[in-house]
Amino acid sequence: MKKHLFLALSFLILCAFSANAKKPVKEKASYQVCAIAFYNQENLFDTIDDPNTRDEEYTPNGGNHWTGLKYRHKVHNMAYALSKLGFDEDPRGAAVIGVCEVENREVLEDVCAQPEWGNRKMEIVHQNSPDRRGIDVALLYDPSRFMVVNYAYHPFVMPSQPDFKTRDQLVVSGYLKEMGEKIHVIVGHWPSRYGGEVRSRPNRAAAAELSKHIADSIYQREPNAKIIIMGDLNDDPFNIPCAEVLGAKKDRKDVVAKGFFNTMWQHLENGNGTLAYNGSWNLFDQIIISEPLLNADKNTSVAYWKSEIFNKDFLTVQDGKDKGTPKRTTKGGVWQDGFSDHYPTLIYLIKKKQ
Repeated sequence: MKKHLFLALSFLILCAFSANAKKPVKEKASYQVCAIAFYNQENLFDTIDDPNTRDEEYTPNGGNHWTGLKYRHKVHNMAYALSKLGFDEDPRGAAVIGVCEVENREVLEDVCAQPEWGNRKMEIVHQNSPDRRGIDVALLYDPSRFMVVNYAYHPFVMPSQPDFKTRDQLVVSGYLKEMGEKIHVIVGHWPSRYGGEVRSRPNRAAAAELSKHIADSIYQREPNAKIIIMGDLNDDPFNIPCAEVLGAKKDRKDVVAKGFFNTMWQHLENGNGTLAYNGSWNLFDQIIISEPLLNADKNTSVAYWKSEIFNKDFLTVQDGKDKGTPKRTTKGGVWQDGFSDHYPTLIYLIKKKQ
């Protein structure tokens, strides 16, 4: 009896396996992923006094006693942080990284020469700006994954304040090699809130107008251009320069043709930011994308997937009064051996593998 029962059960199991074997296996779609990032380097200065800029505090005799040892630590720390960007979704790291608050090309060359990058050889797009503190914006990129076609720096001009000097805006156009598509990256560091948010707002509104003018010029040449505007905008997504002058929307449904979507706005709505001030969060480090990138079909074209604030533990103060905020390089003239007072931000682009 037991033998007959065993044979019957064996027959039923065999039939079940046979039935399942006949069902077609649904192939899981596979996508290419590309990380694009931005990171404020918080005063990445060398130790040499430049007579044409106000960099005295970042010299050995300056307020921060900026010695060769501190500089080497800073370069190492920034290389480590930059090299980790994007690994949550792409084991090769970020292909393109916009940066600001860098003094010159040489400091970026030192960062890119650090062993933290492993086999990656990052290249640099940089040009000195007329900013009085001598800080610039720049772009780092992996040439094995991104090919630069051209770039240009657009000066910031305030006709009502001819002596006002700040950072230029950088636009880099090139191809994501694996995805076979062109993108345009605008890197900015808009004027600060010195004197108060309201009083200084016209300066950032003018910077927003410049970013929009650059993007509109690209749109005229390429109606379906995939544009990424990134930078330390010294404003939150809901502030007038971002939300109204540039017109970067919080909700995807509100983005019209040739409009812009602010990938970071929802993070702030959820209570997360990139820098802390007086116990509250701001999200100045924004990445804004054009409508063709937002609404592209990821099965046939490169498309926006998601965004991220890179607020990892190693970038964060772990105890004390500042616990939970970005770990800075210096604070009140005291060396913290940290990274930056800002967290990096990222977006991920995807396209179905052919």
